Amino acid sequence: MAQRFTSNEVVELTGITPRHLQWWDERGIVRPEREGHRRLYSMDDVAEVAVIVELRDKGFSLQRVRKVMRFLQRELGKRLIETVSGDSDYHLLSDGKTIYLEHSAKDIVDLLKNARQPMLAIGLSDAVKQVHAEISSLRDPGLKKASASAGEERPRRRRRV
Repeated sequence: MAQRFTSNEVVELTGITPRHLQWWDERGIVRPEREGHRRLYSMDDVAEVAVIVELRDKGFSLQRVRKVMRFLQRELGKRLIETVSGDSDYHLLSDGKTIYLEHSAKDIVDLLKNARQPMLAIGLSDAVKQVHAEISSLRDPGLKKASASAGEERPRRRRRV
């Protein structure tokens, strides 16, 4: 059976406020399972919440966050955690107009070097690894390293925001 997390656990793992989590559910940004009145979040949901929190912390509007999450789902072809877990190293970069999804350090450096304006960068893999670590410490405080499955590499993608 897949791991499921309560709203309180998601709040503890990601640093989001309970009200924001509820509001995102009401708006369909994150869609947890329901068990009566309780919201239960999958590991995928928790990883997506962590990325959304990071995007919001970087100043992305909720509308822009939705566009980024749709872009990621379309480009990756599967849930975020399935793609960026393990050895993969994905980074989301944006200049405010275009979104770039990179997995190669060389491509990231080239992109930053040729950028005509400041770029915002978020390590998607880092966000997911942090969630794994937080979950491990929540479930077993003595366990430090989170388990991860191998990911596959994909070519660079762009999308106008």
